[in-house]
Amino acid sequence: MARLPRWLAHHLAALRALLVLTAITGVLYPLTVLAVAQLPGLDDKAEGSLIYDEAGNVVGSSLIGQSFTGEDGAALLEYFQSRPSMAAGEAGDYDPLVSGASNLGPEDVVDSLPDPALGWDGDANASKSLLTQVCERSFEVGAREGVDGSRPYCADSGDSAVGAVLGVFYSGGTAGEVVRVVSLNEECGAVAAPFLAEYEGVQVECAEYGADYASAVVTPVEGGAPADPAVPADAVTASGSGLDPHISPAYAELQTARVAAERGASEADVAALVEEHTTGRFLGFMGDPAVNVVELNLALDERYPVS
Repeated sequence: MARLPRWLAHHLAALRALLVLTAITGVLYPLTVLAVAQLPGLDDKAEGSLIYDEAGNVVGSSLIGQSFTGEDGAALLEYFQSRPSMAAGEAGDYDPLVSGASNLGPEDVVDSLPDPALGWDGDANASKSLLTQVCERSFEVGAREGVDGSRPYCADSGDSAVGAVLGVFYSGGTAGEVVRVVSLNEECGAVAAPFLAEYEGVQVECAEYGADYASAVVTPVEGGAPADPAVPADAVTASGSGLDPHISPAYAELQTARVAAERGASEADVAALVEEHTTGRFLGFMGDPAVNVVELNLALDERYPVS
């Protein structure tokens, strides 16, 4: 019997391998994973851990956070508020398609000042530092919950809080006598006066749009705020994914009085509901206790509806 040409034998072998691997990886493996995902205890997570209301409508997922705000973006006072979601789409979107971290870290303390004629929303090159964003959120939450929203390295001045950061010019570059000081996050015209009048005997200036402060030494100012702020960290910072549906028990406790008053319920009853939706540490020692805001707010609507 005549043997096939070597090139044809190689092509047929490759074709057989392609068909076998397609059957295994493209058909058998996905079907096996699908079958395993339907096992009790796994099926809910495989289907997205969807949450249904009393009418049977999907209202969310227990794995993905939601924003509980009105059309104007203001917090709905009758609901517990979630963590910020600044990195997952537009603020508060919790969009899984653009989930991710902001890549901003502790050293992101200096704002990119906007053109005064355009403002923050109009100048594409303007951006608020992570520090300024944290400061603004902290004072906003503090005002909403009736507590002191101040925290270290934040200045309460101008239209909103900014990061308390100075640009210090020294006679010797990075050393020597202080010859000039600029409040880097406070733009001239936006504030009546810088958050700090003097620094080491030198008058502090406001910052001017377009000015070059590259040779200044960036100097955050801790200020006199308490080292342990009344507003918890998770109230002012997003999670790594920007999608976390959980908040800390401390942040839930801070909001309990407000939510109870808005719904005409007692603080004790609302606190008990919070406890019902608080999960402990995984295996008793990993992670921290957390409150699922999405599930908690749905339970609030069912048990203490807004009249």
